[in-house]
Amino acid sequence: MKLIQSVKRRMGPGNESDRAKGAKPAAEAAPKAGAAPAKAAGAEASRARRAGGDDNPFGGMPTLREAPVTERPQLFQKKLQACSIVYDFNAATHVKEKESKRQTLLEIVEYVNNTRNCFNEGMMQDVVAMVSANIFRTLPPVHKNPNALFDNEEDEPPLETAWPHLQIVYEFFLRFVVSNDVDPKIAKRFIDHAFMLKLLDLFDSEDPRERDYLKTILHRIYGKFMVLRSFIRKAIQNLFFKIIYESDTHNGIAELLEILGSIINGFALPVKEEHQVMLEKSLIPLHKVRTLNSFHQQLAYCMAQYAEKDPRLAPMIIQGTLRLWPVTNTPKEVLFLNEIEEILELTQPPEFVKIQERLFKRIARCIMSPHFQVAERVLFLWNNDYIVKLINSNRVVLFPIVVGALYKNSKNHWNSTVHGLTYNVLKLLMEADPTLFDECSAKHRDSSNQETTEDEDRKKKWEKLAAVYQTKTGKSAPGMPTLATST
Repeated sequence: MKLIQSVKRRMGPGNESDRAKGAKPAAEAAPKAGAAPAKAAGAEASRARRAGGDDNPFGGMPTLREAPVTERPQLFQKKLQACSIVYDFNAATHVKEKESKRQTLLEIVEYVNNTRNCFNEGMMQDVVAMVSANIFRTLPPVHKNPNALFDNEEDEPPLETAWPHLQIVYEFFLRFVVSNDVDPKIAKRFIDHAFMLKLLDLFDSEDPRERDYLKTILHRIYGKFMVLRSFIRKAIQNLFFKIIYESDTHNGIAELLEILGSIINGFALPVKEEHQVMLEKSLIPLHKVRTLNSFHQQLAYCMAQYAEKDPRLAPMIIQGTLRLWPVTNTPKEVLFLNEIEEILELTQPPEFVKIQERLFKRIARCIMSPHFQVAERVLFLWNNDYIVKLINSNRVVLFPIVVGALYKNSKNHWNSTVHGLTYNVLKLLMEADPTLFDECSAKHRDSSNQETTEDEDRKKKWEKLAAVYQTKTGKSAPGMPTLATST
């Protein structure tokens, strides 16, 4: 009874208006979750409509609580078949039938919650058929601005109009999946590959309530149906390939990454080649998706789980991130720096040596970034004791890379906060190794003087060329072009 009350509470008062909208019944055959369940669902739904005609198909059945104990299984099966009738919530018709179906769905949820051994093989087929008929549908097209770099999180997502029924169907299916009465060896005949592919397609729903249920159900299926585990991982990986190389947008990436984070946490050591391929080919390339900010937290968690499981994978993650580093998108650059710090905290010294030079050349460019958030975020790396320890252990290689960038920042950057952080980092480097710091400072001065000399020589040459041009054409020469700097 508590379960039913909780479901009703979660549906909220807004569902009364949803129910008032109504819709005509559309006895849609269940999509294939297995050929037999799908055909059975369609046949039963059609029979239920023909038997009821224009009358309420739920009106002639007693409640499960009132029926004799011996007749309850058969009545439960009939109610499942009747619930396969799907109503269109975009039309204001058949309000009474919709409310009757909602009450029937609540009733069967209560029944399975309080009854043991209610799922035999025949019943499993009807359960999967009913669930398939209700949840598998064509999702409406997603209307988003393809040129938007980030999603507008303040916009309210469009909600599913059929949620008064869908929520209870998802709640019922979740109870079915976690039930001890459901034997995975039997249920796998109905919850098969085709069913799982259609379930994954639903993750593109714009309704966050539906995606939350799907996330919980998929995670439970992965834990219970061991025979489906490899297929689920490959199906998610293929979905990521489609997002990376084709569509570039998807509503359910964050939820799928949450599931993967839990899956990665359970990987055995050493990490299998198959899992390393998934990291390299599908997870790391997700960093280049335009809507990264909507799922970066979950993606960074997956990266951290891999690095924690096997620190030898940290160089692959960092190198992949550097390869996809954003050039003009500064908010995305800050996200990358957050992730780099998290991975560095899990990187062992031998692995750090492999990527230190390439990584700190990128860090030096970020230090000199004119965008204050990027420069500020990268300078905060020196607040991390473990990272400072890694830097000091390899200071002979790293100090010459960053000292020049820090000096240029201290002279040229416009932001006062960045100035203060820059002087603090210079002080830390000087205290760590005064001799090496002085050598790096001297080299930077020599390099700066050489650049100044080269600029003056270049200016003189340009002035000579401009004079020759003016003598021959009688026109003023254009200004001296600036040299492009590497990024």
